[in-house]
Amino acid sequence: MNITILGAGAWGTALAMSLADRHSVMLWGRDAAAMRDAGQRRENVAYLPGFRLPDSLSLNEDFSAAIAHAGTDGLLLVATSLAGLRPLAMQLKPYAIPNIVWLCKGFEADTHLLPHQIVREVLGSDVPAGALSGPSFAQEVAHGLPCALAIASDNAALRELVVSAVHGPSMRIYSTDDVVGVEVGGAVKNILAIATGIIDGLKLGLNARAALITRGLVEITRFGVALGGRAETFMGLAGMGDLILTCTGDLSRNRKVGLGLAQGKKLEQIVTELGHVAEGVRCAQAVRALATERDIDMPITNAVAAVLFDGDSPLAMVERLLARDARDETA
Repeated sequence: MNITILGAGAWGTALAMSLADRHSVMLWGRDAAAMRDAGQRRENVAYLPGFRLPDSLSLNEDFSAAIAHAGTDGLLLVATSLAGLRPLAMQLKPYAIPNIVWLCKGFEADTHLLPHQIVREVLGSDVPAGALSGPSFAQEVAHGLPCALAIASDNAALRELVVSAVHGPSMRIYSTDDVVGVEVGGAVKNILAIATGIIDGLKLGLNARAALITRGLVEITRFGVALGGRAETFMGLAGMGDLILTCTGDLSRNRKVGLGLAQGKKLEQIVTELGHVAEGVRCAQAVRALATERDIDMPITNAVAAVLFDGDSPLAMVERLLARDARDETA
């Protein structure tokens, strides 16, 4: 199958490496100089250093050529940040799109839209489209270590296409039609990872970490169901799976944000040191606004947003959560 991956960051590059031994894969990046350098070195030094790119993987900075590579029955995988999704979808408008799947997670900052809503708004509802999400660190995928993801789409044919294309020896793909649930799980878990990083950075113990993750899953589920997702989705890969990985894994950028905040670092310094996007920072403000608008109880999200944007200290976040009234666990 012809597959074009749009976005040459760490995740896009890792997935391209994973698929290049079974398909004709082209990786497109916006930075022409960086793409030429990666092609010559056979290494994406900026985003995935230390991994040799397969000889079978094509790299291209020409957008039209990249779209043409997918043809009429291939697959477009969008691996930009969420902020880059709308501009990329606008760039795609003049083209005939065969099938499009995005890997980005979060809510758009200004509109508070989920990825599928952005794509539908720009490209319409006739294009077969879906979200590929789940617990996945780019470095481990690039190493060929085992990974499981979920493809979410209301188009059964697209789900089958993605499963047949991406499912392989080290990567299992499960399918669902709950696009909202999968996208909400992938977005809100990043906020919980910041909170967990704060808990760990303050050395509050594994008991506190487990409690936060568990109550965080309740919070994600409450929010996701209110937006139209199904409760059972949040028990799966894009919910619990992604939450556990992002909250506990040392490769998690969002967890590193929390650790930095606990050390007393300013947010701007943490983001600069990371050198990559930590979607939980952007997502926290959007989720807090949506939850307030819809009267959804989101105590952990509100506490994290208060640290990120309102000047609260990490310790104040913990005190705020511990001061909440006792309640039924299912509430």
